[in-house]
Amino acid sequence: MTRFRLTVEYDGRPFMGWQRQAHGPSVQQAIEEAVAAVTGEAAVLHAAGRTDAGVHAYAMAAHVDVEKPITAFRLSEALNARLRPLPVAVLKAEAVADDWHARFSCVGRRYVYRIVNRRAPLALEAGRAWQVAVPLDEDAMHAAAQALVGRHDFTTFRSAHCQAESPVKTLDRLDVARDGDALSVHAAARSFLHHQVRSMVGCLQLVGRGKWSAGDLRAALEATDRAALGLNAPPDGLYFVAAKYRDEAEVP
Repeated sequence: MTRFRLTVEYDGRPFMGWQRQAHGPSVQQAIEEAVAAVTGEAAVLHAAGRTDAGVHAYAMAAHVDVEKPITAFRLSEALNARLRPLPVAVLKAEAVADDWHARFSCVGRRYVYRIVNRRAPLALEAGRAWQVAVPLDEDAMHAAAQALVGRHDFTTFRSAHCQAESPVKTLDRLDVARDGDALSVHAAARSFLHHQVRSMVGCLQLVGRGKWSAGDLRAALEATDRAALGLNAPPDGLYFVAAKYRDEAEVP
């Protein structure tokens, strides 16, 4: 048996999310079925994170155990052939130690949320970014975001369906940057609560519009109450960027 680490890119629009579920297609199901077709074995795929319906990934980390003798390159090529025409691609496959685990060995996760700040409709980015037509002050958003960095009770920014044992998380980074009409919100932590990034971005958008102050954002955090949330951003602009493992260089 060989454990393979897979690095997976996908467009989340056709899927109900990463995790296999009974009521619609998932990324996990698509890859597991591709592995089964290639190897003839029942496949169970484990991932560093579980993205929601409509959320995308640049480089999701996952692993699968395969009994059939096959090289990492042949596995990735065969999986990509089976996955077509779905918008899912195995960017890389590599053999790893039997005790390496995509989820439990992970020591850091990074996301980016993309906003297109313009009035004109999105011809190319529809479903892949959040369009905000009114002007946003990215400097005010970035400054306010720093109140969320550090160890906090993030109950306000946590979905009612979140299954995490504790709402306390340590947010390592929350930066807002602009490049023309495009705003990017970069978030990094060991782990996140369900909807945490989308909820933080939704509230930062209110700051950017001038509807909330930095103090309002801080008060929402301190309320530790989901009812204090200003807005949950749509899934369109959220991307899983990278998973970090011990003894690996940080992905830029």
